[in-house]
Order: sequence, then C-alpha cells, then structure tokens
Amino acid sequence: MDFTDTPEEAAFRSELRAWFAANLPADWADRPPRVGREDVEEARAWSRRLYDGGYVGITWPKEYGGGGLGHTFQGIFLEEQARANAPGHIGVIGLGMAGPTIIAHGTPAQKERYLQPLLQGTEVWCQGFSEPGSGSDLGGARTRAVLDGDDWVVNGQKVWSSFAHIADFCILVVRTDPDAPKHRGLSYLIVDMHAPGVEVRPLVQITGDPEFNEVFFTDVRVPRDSILGQPGDGWTVAMTTLLHERGTMGFSLTAHLEQGVNQLVKLAKETGADRDPLVRDQLAQFWIDLQALRYTNYRSLAGVAETGVPGPEGSISKLFWSERNQALTKLAQQLCGPAALLADQGAVWDGFWTYQQLRSRGNTIEAGTSEILRNILAERVLGLPRSR
Repeated sequence: MDFTDTPEEAAFRSELRAWFAANLPADWADRPPRVGREDVEEARAWSRRLYDGGYVGITWPKEYGGGGLGHTFQGIFLEEQARANAPGHIGVIGLGMAGPTIIAHGTPAQKERYLQPLLQGTEVWCQGFSEPGSGSDLGGARTRAVLDGDDWVVNGQKVWSSFAHIADFCILVVRTDPDAPKHRGLSYLIVDMHAPGVEVRPLVQITGDPEFNEVFFTDVRVPRDSILGQPGDGWTVAMTTLLHERGTMGFSLTAHLEQGVNQLVKLAKETGADRDPLVRDQLAQFWIDLQALRYTNYRSLAGVAETGVPGPEGSISKLFWSERNQALTKLAQQLCGPAALLADQGAVWDGFWTYQQLRSRGNTIEAGTSEILRNILAERVLGLPRSR
C-alpha cells in the first residue's frame, strides 16, 4: 500500500487542518484535558459544526448526506482530529454502527427518515444488544417481540447500553421466534427511546459517570415497519453492525491512542520524568505501538476499500488498543506520583489520569471482551479449529 497522500488527499488534509485551526479555540490543543464526559449540548453544537463543514459521514453516499469519498479520507480526518486534539461527533453509535446498518439493510423510507438527523447530531443512537446472563453471546438474547396488528410489542432488558440516557433511538436485537434455533429466531428493530414503556436506568461506573445504562422494555409498541431486514434476519443484520463497529473503529482507536501518547509525553515533560531513561524507553514503546496500530489499520483499510465491507480482522485493532490504553494510563498514574490518589484539589490536570485509568478498565470488556475477540481472530482470521 502507498502511504503517501494522493494530490486529492493532500488537498483534503490541508483544508481540514485549516478548518480545525479556524473553528477550534486558540488554546484548545494546549489546555489540560477535561475530566469526564462532555456537555451534551456543547457536543451537539460541535457535531453540527462538523456536519456543516462537510466532515461527517465522509464515506457515506452523497444521496444520504455523506461526502461520497473513499475510506482513506475518513482515516485522514481521524488523524487530523487527533493532531488538533479536537472532540469527536456525539453520534458514535449512530455513525459507526446504526447508520451503516441502515444503509445496508434499511428501506428507502428508513434511510430518508433516520440518516440525515444522525449525521447532523440532532438525534443520538444507542445499541441494545447485550443482556444480563448473555453478555457477549448475542445469540442468547431473550428480549421478546411479538407481532400484534401493526406493532411489535417488546418486553425485556438490555444492559451496557452506552448513550442510552441521551439517545433518541435504539438499534435493538429481539427474539421473535422462540422455537427457532437461537441464531435464527432473532430480528432487528429500530426503537424510539421516548416511547411509552422504555425505562433507562443509568449505571454509575467506578469513574463516577453514568456512561452505561440498563434499558427496560415493558409492552413497548414498535411500528411493524421499524424492522431492519425481515423477521428472523436479526443475526445477519447484527453481524453487519458488529463488523462496522470493530472494522471501522480502527482509525478512531488510533486517534484515541495518538492523543493518549501525546498527553503522556506532555505529562512526562511537566513532571521531569522524561529525563529518566526507563521512562523514555516506555514512551518510545508506546510510540512504536501507535505506529503498529496505525499501519495495521492501513492494511485493513485496503481491504475495506476493495470490498466496501470491514472484515473480522478489525478485531485486532480493538483488542490491541484496549490493552495498550490500560498500560498507558497505568504509566501516567505512576508519573503523577502520590498526586495520582487525588481526585480534585491538588490532582494533576484535575484528576484526568485517575479518571482515564479507571475508565480504561472497561476497554477490555466493551465492544466484545478480549476473550471473545481472541476467539474471533483465531477462528475467522487464522482459521484455527473452534475451541468448543
């Protein structure tokens, strides 16, 4: 693969750098990172600004409000976003999972209704896959949907639903045929999170933030035409979602790791730890890890550009990033010294690294546990025999 920008890519990168310089506050790149989640309304406003600038849905077809550009341009955007230390779009689930699934399996009416508000950030999406007792085993879903006239009636519970507390819609996997084999009795619905019978209970994490949620569905009526695909197609449609979640997140994770490495280097300089040769070795190793992740994603990008669909090798990026991010935040805590125990007054960067270390514990669980991802890589990438 040629890693140099084409003239078109170079022009896009130059325009993007100028746009970030013009639209971000002058001190944005140098200010200490914020602790915790961003303000929702501020995030919506920034997302709309990205959309108006033409930097949301870069690879989506133009007829759905996207840019119609190749996947390399999305990679460039994420690289420059990390370079500028700019915030992302509020619609993480929508852009990376719901939107691509609707494009692949939705009806013309569904595409017309949902895609543009998703890109603009005016409607936020969440994911209803995991359940108590089944975790990463999507085939074990027990939330039921029964057809009643022109509605599906949904009852059940989902858990670990990021953004559900601010979401407008949910991509929901339900069991519609209890007598079919577990992977064939599933269907995939779009559910209005403001519908009667939907209850969201935030789960307060060790960070103190209610980032994840439990979602309860009690006799929730969902219009019959809110299904993606046909009844019983839920597993197939969900695999599209998961392939995009793990396959297209690679450059996003690279951007996160690059921001983390840059912040770690800044911390080392502020504390004087950069003069320690052992710390310098560790910093160098994280930089090497960053480049390994970057070029692994370039290799995956070549496959996506050829087929248009991410493959199972996208699990490599998520697995590698999640474990390296835990190690990075651990080193940062060590560099903070005794102040790492503080959460506010006297804490380094208002306790940013304490927050990041606590938050990183979930990295190896969310979006597929490390154990599940290793099984995927063994069976679907390396072609090894199933372990069970």
